[in-house]
Amino acid sequence: MKAVLARPLAAIALLLATPAFADALIDNVNGYTIGKGGEVERFTGLLIDGEGKVVRTLGHKDKRPEKLDFRMDGQGRTLVPGLIDAHGHVMGLGFNALQLDLSETRSLAEAQDKLRQWVRDNPGQRWVIGRGWNQERWGLGRFPTAADIDAAVADKPVWLIRIDGHAGVANSAALALAGIDGKTQAPAGGRIEMASGRPTGLFVDAATALMERAVPPPQPLERDLAFARAQQILIEDGITAVADMGTTADDWAVMRRAGDLGRLRVRIISYAHGIEPLIAIAGTGPTPWLYGGRLRMVGVKLYEDGALGSRGAWLKADYADAPGQRGLMLLNDAKLKNLGSRAAMDNFQVAIHAIGDAANAQALDAIEELSDTYKGDRRWRIEHAQIVDPADLPRFGRHGIIASMQPVHQTSDRLMAEARLGPARLAGAYAWASMRKAGATLAFGSDFPVESPDPFAGLAAATSREDPAGQPPGGWMPEQKLSPAEALAAFTRDAAYAGFAEDRIGSLEPGRYADFLLLDRDILAATPADIRATRVLETWIGGKRIWVRK
Repeated sequence: MKAVLARPLAAIALLLATPAFADALIDNVNGYTIGKGGEVERFTGLLIDGEGKVVRTLGHKDKRPEKLDFRMDGQGRTLVPGLIDAHGHVMGLGFNALQLDLSETRSLAEAQDKLRQWVRDNPGQRWVIGRGWNQERWGLGRFPTAADIDAAVADKPVWLIRIDGHAGVANSAALALAGIDGKTQAPAGGRIEMASGRPTGLFVDAATALMERAVPPPQPLERDLAFARAQQILIEDGITAVADMGTTADDWAVMRRAGDLGRLRVRIISYAHGIEPLIAIAGTGPTPWLYGGRLRMVGVKLYEDGALGSRGAWLKADYADAPGQRGLMLLNDAKLKNLGSRAAMDNFQVAIHAIGDAANAQALDAIEELSDTYKGDRRWRIEHAQIVDPADLPRFGRHGIIASMQPVHQTSDRLMAEARLGPARLAGAYAWASMRKAGATLAFGSDFPVESPDPFAGLAAATSREDPAGQPPGGWMPEQKLSPAEALAAFTRDAAYAGFAEDRIGSLEPGRYADFLLLDRDILAATPADIRATRVLETWIGGKRIWVRK
């Protein structure tokens, strides 16, 4: 990703100016898309009209049109639909690229060194803002503290978000500026870590707001640059559409500015960060598709619990490695149902963040009750659905539920999940095959910037349940593996369906937008290691070639 970020934006801007062609043919390709029944449909040519939509796919024996405005020889390369990330955070990805990135650090000492270097390289910055630390990866055996940060940077306020976005650590200077001391009370749904009656510097879930209100907000120019960086990363990774999970009013303004200026390229299916921005932005119902099918707010995201890494995921029983702790319930039953009802009454889609087994059970209870009132095609979404009581798995097959899951979380979290829960409670963890068997629609994503947006890492994890090092051999809980076609469907057709966008993206059928990728290998015939190594050669959106690998 660092190499991608180093590339000048001017280079991609030139490609974005490439016009669409009337009657264009991409020929001599190893093309495939996922059909309505989940089958692989193959073709060797793709015919595109002047509106950037698919006219039809052509087989080897089909006659090619004689008169074309544009013809390209694909040279036998693999052509697949543009991949859709069903759960990401667009602005978070962009800001992560501009701020201190600790996601690759493997120890506290390495993170401290990066902190010192960042301050040397950015002497004019009043605050040090960063993200990506992971005490599990550091092998620290505890959460970091203000004292740990002070040892690297003591003369400037520092605020560092954990990799999952559900916890943060501040240094002493930042605590002082925020006015936080031993008397500060954590808000409902949050936790302030204390030691000897004083804050350690660690804040979990809702408590992070106590620090974030002291952090200077980014200016519009910074927001616009972050959005441009995020688009660049996604396009080069082969992501042509994304469900933005938690769009704020400021985020929406940035996206609208990009659209107004003709700079919105990736398709964004937006879910508001709570009811207030939902009503402020969309008002009485989902917005229309804006900017030629590039932007739409379709629903709302509601947070039911925190994350496993920060022990904020809400569990039915105590954490195996922290007796007495069961995580955080962020919404009680009544509030979850009330918020869901407020959205559903205006036909907004409801997406509920639920990681722990108690949170998933509560989300399922709420959906069952809401479904009695709000009929029709609702496509209730449960985001993450990571730790599920096996007794609750069949419930995912009812009421048209979408299980919006991230395969890379399984490979990243495996050892931590075993420690947090113990082996006996993992039967319903990251259970993709069981979800499908129960009748849920799987929509896959990455949860970037928690994980890399690289969809090929997700495809490899989904089909192997092995991490990048091939561990554990044969896969963790291998009965939950998916076939390559099933995994591809979850990143294309089913991800589009999950956001009410299957009528325009997710497959290369007549009438759909010609969003597609040219790849350097056949991912349906590759090993998991080869899938991870896949390189996108070209990215096309709406019949326009917007990026070419140099």
